[in-house]
Amino acid sequence: MRRREFLALLGSAAATRPLAARAQQGASPVVGYLSALGRNERTNLVDAFRRGLGEAGYAEGRNVTIEYRFAENEPSRLPALAAELVARRVAVIVATGSTNPVLAAKAATATIPIVFTYGGDPIQAGFVASMNRPGGNVTGVTFFASAIMGKLLGLLHETVPNASVITLLQNPKDSLAELTQADAQAGALALGVRLDVRNASTPGEIDVALASLRGLTGALVMGADPYFGTRRQQILALARRDAIPVAATNREFVADGALMSYGNDVLDLYRRAGLYGGRILKGEKPADLPIDQASRFELALNLKTAKTLGLSIPSGILSIADEVIE
Repeated sequence: MRRREFLALLGSAAATRPLAARAQQGASPVVGYLSALGRNERTNLVDAFRRGLGEAGYAEGRNVTIEYRFAENEPSRLPALAAELVARRVAVIVATGSTNPVLAAKAATATIPIVFTYGGDPIQAGFVASMNRPGGNVTGVTFFASAIMGKLLGLLHETVPNASVITLLQNPKDSLAELTQADAQAGALALGVRLDVRNASTPGEIDVALASLRGLTGALVMGADPYFGTRRQQILALARRDAIPVAATNREFVADGALMSYGNDVLDLYRRAGLYGGRILKGEKPADLPIDQASRFELALNLKTAKTLGLSIPSGILSIADEVIE
C-alpha cells in the first residue's frame, strides 16, 4: 500500500472511531411495558413505575427508552404485543395488570428478563419456582390481593352490621376470580352473612349487575381485578344512586367516594417493579432477585360517604385507619 493511501485510510478510521464510540455511548437500554389495561387508564400506575426506574438511575428519554404495549382490556391481544416487545429486543419486560400479561411474556421469551406485578401466588401461577430464588428469567412484586377479602368483609360488616347480604362484584375474565371468591365466601361464612356474587367485565354488564342489586344487598365489595379500578366512577355513581356502601382493595375507590378500602399501596408496588427493572438493567439477574412481597396493608375510610349513608364508623376501626377522608 502506498504511503498516501495508508495515511488516507488511517485518517478515515480516526474520523470513524469517535462517531462509533459516540453512537455506542449514546445507546439507551429499552424497557418493554406490557399491560392488560388501556393506554389512558390508571396512568398513575405507569407514573409510579417510571418513578421506580428513576430511583434506580434511569430517566425515560435521557438514558432509557420505554416501549409501551397496552391490551385495552382485551387479553387476546397480549401474545402479539409481547411478541412485538421481543422483536424490539428490549432489555427487560415489565408485565402488569393480571396473570395474562405475565403468561404472554413468558410464552414469548425464555431469555429476556421479566418483572411482574401480580395479585396472587406466583408459585401457584407457575411464574417462578421459589419466592427467594425464582430461577429462570422471571421475578417481580406480589401483593396477594385475592387473599385479603376475608379481612375486608370483616371490616365492612363491622361498619354495616345490618347487612345480611353482601355482594361481591367479580370480573369473570380475572384469573384470580376463583381464589377471590373462595376467600370472600369463607369470610362471609365466618360472619354469618350471605355472599351474593355478580359478574361483569364490560361497562354494560356493570350497569346490569348493579341495577339488579336494588333492595337486595346491604353492601358491595369490589373484586380485586384492575379493570374495576378503571370503571370506579361508573360503579360508585350507580352505588350512590341506590345508597349501597362500597368497599374495595384499592384506595382510589375511597378517594372517589367508596366507604372503605383495605389493601396494599398499589402505586408503591409499581414503583418497586420499576426499581427491579432498574436493577436488572444494571446487570442483576431475575433468577437471583427474590419475589418482593407486600407486607404492609392500609385501611382507608371516607367519613363523608359514611355520613351520607347514615353510618357511624366504629371507634375501633377509626383508630386503626391509615387514611381518613373527611
